[in-house]
Amino acid sequence: MGRIIGLDLGSKTCGVAISDSTGFLARALTTIRFDQDDYDDCFDQLLELLEKEKIKEVVLGLPKHMNGDVGIRGQLSIDFANELEKEGYHVTLWDERLTTVSAERLLIQGDVSRKKRKKIIDQMAAVQILQNYLDSKNRG
Repeated sequence: MGRIIGLDLGSKTCGVAISDSTGFLARALTTIRFDQDDYDDCFDQLLELLEKEKIKEVVLGLPKHMNGDVGIRGQLSIDFANELEKEGYHVTLWDERLTTVSAERLLIQGDVSRKKRKKIIDQMAAVQILQNYLDSKNRG
């Protein structure tokens, strides 16, 4: 089984997590930083990372409203996923509701300073997205 990348796509950052080779555990990898809404730059940086890590499967967080509707942010993620698929990657969109809140809570419990939390929150959200996906896959 190949490793899988998990993504938490924001307007200026994209948190990236990666699975272990067994597909059971997710860990933080990096945060891709780009100018506000410059998704072309984010996409180019991500393609380099996917090639470097020899990744073919991506789990991309799909932000939804609490009522389940997909808004503007969600549509951006769908469009981003479609572009990745055109490049030959298998992309799974994963409901990411409350992952950032959960990641923030874990970091606070771990007594991580506000300054450090700000730097790694996107990576931690990506870990949660990917781990939730891996757990669902390994249960079935």
